[in-house]
Amino acid sequence: MISLDDAVTAQLESHGERFEVLVDPDAALAIKRGTFDEEFEGQDLEDVIAAEDVFEDAASGDRPPESALKEVFGTTDPMEIIPQVIERGEIQITAEQRREMQEQKRRRLIDIIARNAINPQQNDAPHPPDRIERGLEEAGFTVDPMETAESQVDDALEVLRPIIPISFAEITMAVRLPAEYAGKAQARVREFGDLDREEWQSDGSLVGVTTFPAGMQNEFYDLVNDQTSGEAETRIVKDEDDINVR
Repeated sequence: MISLDDAVTAQLESHGERFEVLVDPDAALAIKRGTFDEEFEGQDLEDVIAAEDVFEDAASGDRPPESALKEVFGTTDPMEIIPQVIERGEIQITAEQRREMQEQKRRRLIDIIARNAINPQQNDAPHPPDRIERGLEEAGFTVDPMETAESQVDDALEVLRPIIPISFAEITMAVRLPAEYAGKAQARVREFGDLDREEWQSDGSLVGVTTFPAGMQNEFYDLVNDQTSGEAETRIVKDEDDINVR
């Protein structure tokens, strides 16, 4: 469950009665879009609500009569009623909650772009998040708090392209992990993606190849250097048959 402070009210009026439930705002929007299972993979309804209850007035804690629940929803089970209230009703969001949601989506949007975008005019170097943020501000782009950050990426890129050279790409990276660090470091490398190829060398070192969003390459370099005390070797792979590193 979530805290009351993090919940918004979903309200449905029907048959002269009012029904309210307390739910995470993003989860409520996902339920209305029919994408809850996709966006909240691994979570159940009870993980995104503040109370397993249906109210007539959530602020006062008043509950509707069971007869009204039965008439409108055909059941008195709150866990069956809550999704119906969200799907059929309206989500009540305060101005402050809307601002908070907008800021969260804005930061998420910038993070998505920074992790995936490169500058094709500077040897496919990643764009720093603050450059993306300035570009969106310069373009006057407004994040919609009622939509997912993922669904707004294409629109954001469209307004960014006249301002900064930017494109989305993946990068294939070969890395040689010295024998002393290979066992532990390979697990951290796999956090960037499955190893497309891996070969243990006669000296105990590991050469692996992984593919991940190009904007994360500096993060990758930092991680392997940290894990191997700067002794790892890396190179960008242009030919999939070339896994040598330097």
